Amino acid sequence: MGITELFILALGLAMDAFAVSICKGLSSRNVELKKSLITGLWFGGFQALMPVIGFFIGSAFEKYITAFDHWIAFILLALIGGNMVKESFSKEEKETSASFGVRAMLPMAIATSIDALAIGVTFAFLSVDIFAAASLIGVITFALSALGVYIGNAFGGKYKSKAELAGGVVLILLGLKILLEHLGIL
Repeated sequence: MGITELFILALGLAMDAFAVSICKGLSSRNVELKKSLITGLWFGGFQALMPVIGFFIGSAFEKYITAFDHWIAFILLALIGGNMVKESFSKEEKETSASFGVRAMLPMAIATSIDALAIGVTFAFLSVDIFAAASLIGVITFALSALGVYIGNAFGGKYKSKAELAGGVVLILLGLKILLEHLGIL
């Protein structure tokens, strides 16, 4: 996986956290730099940590599933992306706490980074420098999440569903690319 694909993947993974950050900005009366940085650190930190955990889980089972690892990567990316696309069309608004404390941020950071754990599993089957990849994912998520708090506070929720839709489509397309490359079509 090249740097361009990794950058696009990182953007796609960051979209869930970006969308939740917009909601955090919506729920906050006044946005300070501290709140923005806290959000970025929580979401970026977990988005960087989860692929590493997934990578080591995937590496432990790699010898058992190398014959169909490309299908696993495709299915995981398609499922994660499909869920993001589905959520982008959902009319149901999820309530977001205005708190930036541990009790509010920890569950959201875990929830938005579960897809990064699955991506980490697929990294075990691809030629990816896991620490460079996780760092890039974390930095991009940090920046977009910190920015998302400001955007949410300033512009409201009209970009949340578009961010989820774009992220979902990107993940599906990357999964398809991995599959087609392995099958020799690309």
